[in-house]
Amino acid sequence: MKKVFNLFDLSQKVNFKTEVLAGLTVAMTMIPESLSFAILAGFPPLMGLYAAFIAGLVTAIFGGRPGMISGGAGATVIVLIALMKSNGLEYVLAAVALAGVIQILIGAFKLGKFIRLVPHPVMFGFVNGLAIIIFMSQLDQFQTPGDGGMAWLTGTPMLIMAGLVALTIVIVVLLPKITKAVPSSLVAIIVVFLLVYFLKIDTKTVKDIASVSGGFPPFHIPDIPITWEALILIAPYSMIMAAVGLTEGLLTLNLVDEITETKGEGNKECIAQGSSNILNGFFFGMGGCPMIAQTLVNLSAGSRARLSGIIASLTILAIVLFGAPIIEEVPMAALVGVMIMVAVGTFEWATLRIFNKMPKNDVFLVIIVAAITVILHNLALAVLIGVVISALFFAWESAKRIRAKKYVDEDGVKHYEIYGPLFFASTTVFTEKFDVANDPSEVIIDFRESRISDMSAIEALNVVTNRYHKLGKKVHLRHLSKDCIVLLKNAEAIIHVNIMDDPTYKLAVDKS
Repeated sequence: MKKVFNLFDLSQKVNFKTEVLAGLTVAMTMIPESLSFAILAGFPPLMGLYAAFIAGLVTAIFGGRPGMISGGAGATVIVLIALMKSNGLEYVLAAVALAGVIQILIGAFKLGKFIRLVPHPVMFGFVNGLAIIIFMSQLDQFQTPGDGGMAWLTGTPMLIMAGLVALTIVIVVLLPKITKAVPSSLVAIIVVFLLVYFLKIDTKTVKDIASVSGGFPPFHIPDIPITWEALILIAPYSMIMAAVGLTEGLLTLNLVDEITETKGEGNKECIAQGSSNILNGFFFGMGGCPMIAQTLVNLSAGSRARLSGIIASLTILAIVLFGAPIIEEVPMAALVGVMIMVAVGTFEWATLRIFNKMPKNDVFLVIIVAAITVILHNLALAVLIGVVISALFFAWESAKRIRAKKYVDEDGVKHYEIYGPLFFASTTVFTEKFDVANDPSEVIIDFRESRISDMSAIEALNVVTNRYHKLGKKVHLRHLSKDCIVLLKNAEAIIHVNIMDDPTYKLAVDKS
C-alpha cells in the first residue's frame, strides 16, 4: 500500500491501511472494557461507549501525540462510583465536566511538565502493576453468575473458553512471523468469531455483558442546582478525576514516547483531555483518559499516527448506531486472548532480569508502586506514593554526601571547604564536621562547592556560628552564591542569623 500524508500531521507519513486496521482492532478491544467499567460504576452501559467515542475522537484529533488512544477508562470511572451511589447520575455528569475544566487549566498553565518528576523505577512499577491488573481483569470472563455470586466455569464451558482464548493467543503470537500485512489481533478476533458463529459454539459473547445498541450521544445539561454547596460536593471528585486522568495520560504519553522514539506534547494532551471530558459531561459520557492497554494494542498493530484513533472512535459510534447485532456476537474469549497478550507486552520483563543489578532503593520502588497499583487500582495514588518515597531516598542519599575538607593555612586560619548540598537532611552531619573547641580564633567556611537550600540549613549554620561566637572566635563565610545570601538575609526576621561585618557578631561574609 502506498504511503500517504496524515491529514492531521503533515510532518509525518503514515500507512493508510495500517491505520484503518489498527483502529478497527482498537475498537474491538475498547467495547467490552468500556461496557464493563460503566456497569461496574452503576452507569447506563451506553455511557461507556459514548465516552469511548467522544474521548477517542477529540484526543485523536487534538491530543498531544499521535498513536495514543483515549476512552472510558476504569482509572477515572472508579473515582466516581461513590458520587453515583450518593447523589446520582446528574452529579456525576457535572463532576466529569468540571474535571475537564480543571484539566484544561492545568494544560493552559503548562503544568503538565511536572510529570518529569516521576522517576523511572516508579514508571516501571506503574506499568508492571497495570499489566497485572489487565491480566487479572480478564479472569472475570472465566466466571459466571451463580446463587452465591460469581462462580468459576467448569466442565465443557471452561474448556471451550480456555480453548478459544488459547487459539486467539496462538494467532496473535504466530501470525506476525508469517505476515505483518494485517494486525494479528484483528485477525484473531475475526477467526474466533467465524469459528464460533459457523460451528454454533455456545460461549460467552459481548451481548452477555450489555447491549451496545443506541443512538447518537444526546446533548444534556446536568440537572443540578447552581449553588456553592453543589460545587463543594462535586469539586473533590472532579479534582481527583482530573489528577488521575492526567497522571495516567501523561505516563502513557511518556511510554509512547519511549516506544516510538518521538516526543509528545504533555500540555496539549491535558487541554485535549479536558475538552473531551467537558463534552462527556454534556453528552452522557462517563468521562475518560488515555488507555495504556488500547494504546499498546494500537502501537503493536503498527499505528504511528492520529488516523487510527479517529477510525476507532468512529467505528464505536457506527457500532452503536448500526452494527450492534454483529458486534454483540463477538466471543469474549477472543477479546480476552487479545488483552492477555497486551498484558504480556505491557509488563517490563527487563526489570526481572536486572533486579539483582538495580540499586535496592529502585527495586523497592518498583515493587511498592506495582503492589499499590494492583491492590488499590489507584494509578495516581501509586505514582504519588512512589514519587514521595523516591524523594525521601534521594534526600537520604544526598544527606550522606555532604563533607568537609579541612586545613590550616600559613596564617593559622582554619579552613572548612564544604562539598554537597546543605539542607534539612544533611544538617546533623554538617554540624558534626566542626571542631569548635580546638579550632583557632579565626575560621573560614567555604561554600564554593555547596549551597544553602532551606531554613533548616540556615538554622544549622546559625548553630555553628553561635558556638564559635560563645568562645570569642571569628567566622567568615566565603563563596556564598547570591541566592544563598538572599535566603540568609530573608531569614533574619525568623531566626537569629550571624551575618554582619560588625565585630560584635564575630562573623563576616566574604563573597570573594
